[in-house]
Amino acid sequence: MLERAEIDALFPPDLPEPEYWERRYPPRQLPEGAKVTRFGPSPTGFVHIGGVYVAMIDRAVAHATGGRYLVRVEDTDQSRLVEGALEQFDRAFEHFGISPDEGDLPTPDGGRATVGDYGPYRQSERSRIYLTYVRELLRQGKAYLCFATKEELAEITEAQQRAKLPTGYYGRWALWRDASADDVRAKLAAGVPYVVRFRAEARPGQRVRFRDVIRGELEHEANRNDVVILKSSDQEPRLPTYHFAHAVDDHLMRVNLVIRGEEWISSVPLHLQLFEALGFEPPEYAHIAPLTKQEGGGKRKLSKRKDPEASVDFYIEAGYPVPAVHYYLRGLANGRLAELPMEQSLAEPIRLDELGLAGPLVDLVKLEDISADYIATLPGREILDQVRRWAATYDQELAAVLEAEPDLALRALAVEREGVPNPRKDLRKWSDFRPVYGFFFPQLFQLVDDPTDARFGGLAPELVRTLAADFADHYQPLEDPQEWFEQVRDLAARHGFARSTKEYKRDPDAYPGSIREAAQVIRVALTGSTRSPDMFQVARALGPDEVLRRVRALTA
Repeated sequence: MLERAEIDALFPPDLPEPEYWERRYPPRQLPEGAKVTRFGPSPTGFVHIGGVYVAMIDRAVAHATGGRYLVRVEDTDQSRLVEGALEQFDRAFEHFGISPDEGDLPTPDGGRATVGDYGPYRQSERSRIYLTYVRELLRQGKAYLCFATKEELAEITEAQQRAKLPTGYYGRWALWRDASADDVRAKLAAGVPYVVRFRAEARPGQRVRFRDVIRGELEHEANRNDVVILKSSDQEPRLPTYHFAHAVDDHLMRVNLVIRGEEWISSVPLHLQLFEALGFEPPEYAHIAPLTKQEGGGKRKLSKRKDPEASVDFYIEAGYPVPAVHYYLRGLANGRLAELPMEQSLAEPIRLDELGLAGPLVDLVKLEDISADYIATLPGREILDQVRRWAATYDQELAAVLEAEPDLALRALAVEREGVPNPRKDLRKWSDFRPVYGFFFPQLFQLVDDPTDARFGGLAPELVRTLAADFADHYQPLEDPQEWFEQVRDLAARHGFARSTKEYKRDPDAYPGSIREAAQVIRVALTGSTRSPDMFQVARALGPDEVLRRVRALTA
């Protein structure tokens, strides 16, 4: 083992002692039982909806207990950073209302600022803190320098596989674990790059027990590997591996509850070893089952690579209302919350002991049903405001139309929605507005001017023209819905259509169709669709001039 002075010489001379950081980040003054949680995104790709799910739970649990919720960007793996990933985190946090109490947050002028007393909140900016504790472990003999090359590590793995032994750097396979101080000095003098490894004390086959807040008592094989805790000395800045950084950060940020995916359960034995070696009190761990997707006859983990709905941007770009997404995700976390009315559910705490062990199923059909129910409760003005905000980014043509025609938009939104016991629920997300309501706007509507169009159900083209011309000649913008539709009945009767479908079916050769087919001509002319809201309400929203313009397009 190197002398203390030799160890200290490997580090900056002004590096603080651990006591400095302990004073710099003192225990938090919070109510008894308060939970300090953290979400630790890695900017190596797009934000997974599972990240929003975990962050939502982090925030809810912290706030329900009078604690704090922070976001710490875990960017120690600089080689895998993706440009723009941090901005996507910001967009997701703001959009879904899960911005942290503390973190490295965007400012209105486009910059960034540290909010909170326990920062920096980006691991790449905390290298001096980590170096202090790496040095301390080296001083205590709980870590050591390792000069093993990539080739040597590959040979170790190959030999272990041939011998059918667990792979890793441990025991007799740990080449530098018990190296002499002279051998280490020789490598240092030659300028050979090194990493720092943790000296694991567990023996093969040793077991460790720990309690998980969600899963109860668990038992796993203890970590035997001398894992790397500080990356190669030829890299600047000197950054730790995730395992070591998380132990130091969770301690100094005074995190006492770590909520994370179940894939990290196997790392708990190592993490507990690190906390013990550093002399830190470990946090509680709560490991959440991953979000899943139905495929074939079973379920699989929702995949960034395979599933568009795994990306947070999928939900933002589609325009799912945020309260509906929150309500849906909270229901996945605690089933009882899905049974409550939305307003009550959103106010209720999320209970970790109610999270299931099976991965919740992401069902977009269910989410859209929830969204449709929610939107149906909103007044037209609020829907219009939400759609305009969404369209300003994702459908600028629609945004311009809504800016020019707000009154028409409100009339359109009132159709079969306002003042009725069962309002229409065909708007499930903001991106549905154009396909559902776009026909109301002359700027977006394509006139139907071809009488041979298949949407007319095979009526003779000349008859289609005649019906359109006759309707336009006699049209009156009546206020009573029954009287208004009587115009369509009279039109059908004048041109020999049966008064009902039943009458038409009794003698189909006697009529060109029933009143339904006659009405379809007017419906398609007004809406471009064979299925639409109530024609009277559509006509009132459009106004008489637009009604006549659309119908007369078939007579040209």
